[in-house]
Amino acid sequence: MNSENQAAEVFPPGEFIREELEARGWTQADLAAIIKSSARLVNEIVAGKRSVTPETAHRLGQAFGTSAELWLGLESDYQLAKSDAPDKSIAKRAQLYDRAPITEMVRRGWIERSGDVDYLDRQVRAFLRIKSLADPMKLQGVAARAGQGLTTAQEAWFCRARQMASAVTAEAFSMKKLDSALADMRGLLQDPESVRHIPRILAGAGVRFVVIEHTKGSLIDGAAFWLDKKTPLVALSMRHDKLDSFWHTLIHELGHIRLKHTSLDVNLVGPGADQELQSEAEREANLFAVEFLVPQDALSDFVARVHPLYSKVKVQGFAALHEVHPSLVLGQLKHRGKIRWQNFAPLHPRVRGIMTEAGLCDGWGQQLPIWRIE
Repeated sequence: MNSENQAAEVFPPGEFIREELEARGWTQADLAAIIKSSARLVNEIVAGKRSVTPETAHRLGQAFGTSAELWLGLESDYQLAKSDAPDKSIAKRAQLYDRAPITEMVRRGWIERSGDVDYLDRQVRAFLRIKSLADPMKLQGVAARAGQGLTTAQEAWFCRARQMASAVTAEAFSMKKLDSALADMRGLLQDPESVRHIPRILAGAGVRFVVIEHTKGSLIDGAAFWLDKKTPLVALSMRHDKLDSFWHTLIHELGHIRLKHTSLDVNLVGPGADQELQSEAEREANLFAVEFLVPQDALSDFVARVHPLYSKVKVQGFAALHEVHPSLVLGQLKHRGKIRWQNFAPLHPRVRGIMTEAGLCDGWGQQLPIWRIE
């Protein structure tokens, strides 16, 4: 619809009625009698003091041999012409809300609330690091899963991770340091409280680490990407607050870095993950994670010996033998379809509270300062 296609001057329907009356030699009283309405109503419509209603439009159409839509259209055009000039900021604001989850970004303190649409526009473009709202967001080493484009909620989450990374101090990155960090983390798998050391260990390896509550509808559990050619970042949403989900997502993302994947996918874990849509890089990172957390040959042997008679004691015994928390064993058994997702829930400790205190965190009521635009 082109809002520019408007007549230079618009007249009320009464002007057209007056012309019809003159052409036919009718008086207003004649028209009132014909359409079975009062003379006052006809007079007020002709004078432009009363609007044409649908009922009156039908009667005028019958009297003059036209459609009712003609008179309603004349009335609508006239009322629109009388109204205030259209607010061009509305269309601009709609474009901004299409481009980014503005309401959530304001609520979470990522941008400032503003009635100035131009300032809001500058904030959004600065946040996404784009010159035009039509431009795609660009992050090195980030691709959508299954080749699909990132949603605006996912883009906003990624951009917040990139912002937060600038506030993390870390050593220069090297694969050797990462291998050393992974070896150190292998010793943390038994005690849930030990996860608080992860930000420090990763910083020593040159990997920036942040925790960001997921944006509504983004379904992101974690991501790994490069801020530049030498600076990797791992961001977790901790959408599933369980120890096994935390460790699998973290090692999965570190696996992308260790395996030198150049295009990293949005990572989904848990019951909602669609294994068939995963790329080859995702499958490789998954294998890296599960083997790191629990030796797969040993787990397969455990399944062959125990299935389907799993018990808390058996799971805890196997976990102790391999120096991991029982939650990690259960998580893998559930992914294999050997145990129902809701079973053994008490063996899955929550660790979100520990991580939000230990590392740089955004969400769950915590807000970092807004990165203000110049």
